[in-house]
Order: sequence, then structure tokens, then C-alpha cells
Amino acid sequence: MTRSIYGKFVAVTLAVMFISSFLGFLFANIYYQWKLKPINDAKVTQVTERVTDFYQKNEELNLASYLEQVGDMGYQLLLTDGKAEERYFGGDFRVKKLDPSIIKQVLDGKTYHGIDQFDGGLFVTGFFDNQLKNSIGVPIETKDGTKALFVRPDQEAQFGELRFFFALILVLTAFISIVLVFISTRMVAKPIRKLTKATEKIAAGDFDVKLDTKRKDEIGQLGASFTKMTDELAAVDAARQEFVANVSHELQSPLTSMHGFAELLAQDKLTEEERKSYLALLSQETARLSRLTKQLLLLAFLDKETEMVGQETVDPAPAIQKAIRMFEWKIQEKELSLTMDLSDAKVQGDAELIEQVWQNLLSNAVKYTPEHGSIEISSKEQGDWVEIRVWNFGEPIPDEKLGKVFERFYRGDESRLRSGESSGLGLSIVEKIIQLFSGSIAVRSEAGLGTEFIVWLKKANL
Repeated sequence: MTRSIYGKFVAVTLAVMFISSFLGFLFANIYYQWKLKPINDAKVTQVTERVTDFYQKNEELNLASYLEQVGDMGYQLLLTDGKAEERYFGGDFRVKKLDPSIIKQVLDGKTYHGIDQFDGGLFVTGFFDNQLKNSIGVPIETKDGTKALFVRPDQEAQFGELRFFFALILVLTAFISIVLVFISTRMVAKPIRKLTKATEKIAAGDFDVKLDTKRKDEIGQLGASFTKMTDELAAVDAARQEFVANVSHELQSPLTSMHGFAELLAQDKLTEEERKSYLALLSQETARLSRLTKQLLLLAFLDKETEMVGQETVDPAPAIQKAIRMFEWKIQEKELSLTMDLSDAKVQGDAELIEQVWQNLLSNAVKYTPEHGSIEISSKEQGDWVEIRVWNFGEPIPDEKLGKVFERFYRGDESRLRSGESSGLGLSIVEKIIQLFSGSIAVRSEAGLGTEFIVWLKKANL
């Protein structure tokens, strides 16, 4: 079972605390061994030599009493002749084992630097290791001859309360830190849990989710991004529902007409002329339904694709000319003037889909150009792009409607209402095809200047 992010935060934080404490002790001990140990050795050596010097200058002192006083001042001492005599003063040594050769070395007049020579290891700080060999040894001349005096600070006597104080601080710090880790981690995990619940609501189709976006940290940024995503998903869902409603309406209209004509044709009292008329209308509605389903299938295909692979080199000019021939009867019927100025530039794309672009754009141009009006089609190279313009003179598209012309099933106002043969998907298909080939399309419309669609497609590398 996977742990919650709260548990993981706590575990990681505590692990960091433990590892950092461990590494801190390790590096502090390395620093002591490398830097502080010789300094500590020198200080204790100086204290030991002062103890012996004071006694040498005051031989009338009782040595045992004198060393007892030194021990009471916070030191641990051993006085030995290397044979039977062995007397301890001050605090007790935890480990009293000492190599006889060291005692002999001191008795011979040499100073024993046990603190500097003590090897505490990486995880044992020699400063606190209460062993006899972790001391300073010097010879001392007494009334009974030369003896060896070993001295080290009594850490318990000198720092006992302080050590307890620091230990208390350490324990309280660790306890308070752990409590604060649990509290702070819970505070960090709280908005994430809210985000999880919000995600579950969205997955269930409920987009009415509100998150706190007032925070300025990463959580706040995440909440703001999530809220933006939720709004966009809500808009997409609304568009999807609208699209389904529009599709249902578009399909219902021809189906209803076809059903009505079928019932009329089933009547026996129809004349031959009426029967032919209803059959013609039924054929028109069937063709309309066929075009609509083809456009919906094409749009579904374009929505699924994100990038076309295996693009080919396409010459726009022949495809545009083919589209003109398809609408030639309508152009002649409205007595339209058509002008073309096409370059030899080739584009990257799919010939069949690119042809669909020109058919839809030219269909709109012919449809919305009044009788005796003009249509102009031109193309030219612009760097790595080919620009194709389709212009027609006619009533302008209002500014508030101009940004909606590429929306699915958009029909505009009554002055630009599409005929029953149109589904309102043509320009949506055009935009999707052009975007599929990394191109772009724009439209501009002004009173007295007409309407112009501008297409940019990538130039083919020949």
C-alpha cells in the first residue's frame, strides 16, 4: 500500500534531520581530530607542567594533599612509580589500562602526549573519552624519587551541568522539531489533499470547483493553474455539449424532412408531378445528410490528429483551379468577376485535404458575393511561407461576429445566414486542416472593402 504524501513528507523530513545530525557529528569529530585535538593537548600539557612546577618550587607541600586539591579543581590524576605505587586523585577514569612502556617513557623524563596520540575514530570524539591513555604524562620529582604524573580534565566535573543543559536543549529541539514537522507537513499536504478531492470532482464531471489561489508560493501557483485548467475544461465540456446539441439538430432536420416526404410518397392520391417533386426534395435532403455526415467524420479525424506525418509537396494552383471549375456554374449564374494571380510556389501538406480548404473558401466567397460582384485569389512567397488570399466583395462581417466565423455550426446573423445546404462546419474544417500542417489562417472584413481570408502554409523544400 502506498503511503500518503503526508507520511512521505514526514519520513523524508525526519530522515533529513537524522542524516544531517549524523553528518554534523561526523564532520565535527573530524574537525576535532584534525584541528582541535593538538590544541587541547597543548593546553592540558601546559596545565600539567604548571602543576609539577608549582610542586617543585614548594617542596614543603604534601604531594598527596596537593594533588587532591588539583583533582577537586576538575582534573583526573594518576601518580605512579611504575611499580607498586599507584594513586588516583580527582574523578575516576572509566578505563585505567595503560601500557607499562608509556609509564617507563615518562619516568625516563619524556612527556607523554596521550591526548594528541589518542585515536578516537570517526564516531568517537576523543575530547570526551574518559580513558587513562587519553591524558598527558610528565615526570615529577618527589622526596621518594622520580614518579610519573598523568593528568586529564575531568569533563564530568568541569562540564557536567553544561553537558546536561546541552543534552536537554538537544532533546527539546529534537522533540519540538518533530512536532513542528508533523504540523508543517500537514499544512503543506492540506492543499494537496484539497486538490486531490477537486480532481475527483472534475473526474466525476463536476467543474464547479473553487481553490484558494491567494497564496504566492508554488502551491498557490498550482492552485491558480488548476483553476485555469478547470475553467478551460468547463468551457470544453460546454462546447462539447453545444456541439452534440448542434449535431443532433442538424441531423434531426433532414431526417424529419425525409420522414415527412416518405409519408407523403406513401399516399396513393399523389399525382405524378407531385411524386417527382417530393422525390427530388427527398434526394436533396439525403444529399444534405450525406454531406453533413462526411464533414462530421472529417472533423472527427482532424480533431484526433495532432500532426500530419508523411507530408507531400502540393501545388496550390491546380487545386484552386479545380475548385473554381466546381463552382463555375454558380459564378456564371451570378455573373461574378473572378481574378487569379497565383505563383508557382509549392507547399507542404496533403493534396486532398488542401483541396478541401480551397473548395470551402471559394464556396463561401461565391455564396456571399452579390450578383455582378468580384472575387480575387492570389498567392505569393514570404520567406519560408506561402501566402494565399481569397477576397470577395460583399456585405462585411460585423466585428463582434468576426471572431466566431471558425466556430463549429456558426451561421452569423440573418444578413449572412447560410443556405440549407450548408452545415456551418466548412470554416472549422478549413482552420483544422491548416493548423494540422502548422499553418495559420486569418480573416478581415470592412465595409466597402469586402471580406478576405488569408492562409499561410509552409513552403515545400524542393
